Amino acid sequence: MQTMETEIRERLTRALAPTRLEVVNESALHAGHAGDDGTGESHFAVEIESAALAGQSRVARQRAVYAALGDLMQRIHALRIKAEG
Repeated sequence: MQTMETEIRERLTRALAPTRLEVVNESALHAGHAGDDGTGESHFAVEIESAALAGQSRVARQRAVYAALGDLMQRIHALRIKAEG
């Protein structure tokens, strides 16, 4: 079974063909906080650069990331996004 971090990376790569992609599992920083489900896979940070995001507003870039992740967003409590085109 894949980790959530790996699945996030694969889905963003397939959908947005990034030139730079960093996915960081920040769940340990939030242990015991709201949204910590005990799996160690609830809080993530994504930094992505992709030509597919060029010319889009910040909100549109974030929506593109959410769309690429699809149903994974139901299992992620928090996702910090820095997206550039």
